Amino acid sequence: MASDEASATQNGQPGEIETHVVIVGAGPVGLFAVFELGLVDVECHLIDILDRPGGQCAELYPEKPIYDIPGLPVVSGQELTDRLMEQIKPFNPTFHFNQRVDKLERLDDGRFRLVTDIGQAFVAKVVVIAAGGGSFTPKRPPLEGIEAYEGQSVLYSVRRIEDFRGRNIVIAGGGDSALDWTHALAPVAGSLALVHRREKFRASPDSVNRMLKSVEAGDMEFILGQVAVLNGEGGKLETVTIRDNDGNEIQRICDCLLPFFGLTMKLGPVADWGLNLHENLIPVDTEKFETNERGIFAIGDINTYPGKLKLILSGFHEAALMAQQVHAYVHPGEKLLFQYTTSSSSLQKKLGVK
Repeated sequence: MASDEASATQNGQPGEIETHVVIVGAGPVGLFAVFELGLVDVECHLIDILDRPGGQCAELYPEKPIYDIPGLPVVSGQELTDRLMEQIKPFNPTFHFNQRVDKLERLDDGRFRLVTDIGQAFVAKVVVIAAGGGSFTPKRPPLEGIEAYEGQSVLYSVRRIEDFRGRNIVIAGGGDSALDWTHALAPVAGSLALVHRREKFRASPDSVNRMLKSVEAGDMEFILGQVAVLNGEGGKLETVTIRDNDGNEIQRICDCLLPFFGLTMKLGPVADWGLNLHENLIPVDTEKFETNERGIFAIGDINTYPGKLKLILSGFHEAALMAQQVHAYVHPGEKLLFQYTTSSSSLQKKLGVK
């Protein structure tokens, strides 16, 4: 994986990076776009606001199983990221982490100039937006003083299950994430309680039934109510006060609170790039997944079109078609011969397998 210091040749303004394509977003779809673009001799730089590749998959549920990736009956978010990183190694993309694209303008020669929040400038023939739903932040429950506990006792994601071994965990929420992590953490926790204000859940019925069976078996506790007060010192929780639906208060030992109330999605600076937006999504065509701006493409969850399904595999398909058109912009006048990796010796040479 190339670093910022090993960037493409800088032929423009001092410190300005010139490349064929800038991909905004290094989640699974952005990573696979590197592969498809590499097959057609297009070089990429990727910019992501996170400090590592993988996007939401690696950041929010690195150990959560994914079941709908073709050819992989089950794969975790982190494993999928690792496999994609291995797949794109032959194309040596350059990553720029902990940066957000704040400015985008079209130059007189038709290329684009992008500038990040730390002042790094890029000039590219094509921009591919693979930013998921934009920047995402977990919804914070309205609990007094919660900021003091965040990152230590109050966590909004599970990066490594083993880190929770022996801990007294309270999970708050009633959606799939809350139930999924209840099942995943119950075997390692010292104690675990799920708190939800209603008996009706937004999770799959099977997941809810499994949780209720775990309660019956004494493996965990379910409390009908909501967390009302955090009790502890120095950022370390000791107990939480839970208020049930009758107004009664329950003190429960807790050194780790996991609130799963969904994500707040913000499109961020993308909203100011002159693209036609529809409900904070970017409309594209279904031939090449180009936006209303020539040379700007949107793939993955951030785009919208008739019949759109927000699935990783859909984003992979979009990346493949996008790459065909990008080749025409990056290598104008050069005929692109469609080839299969299974039979093309030239593609296999690019991949280092021949």
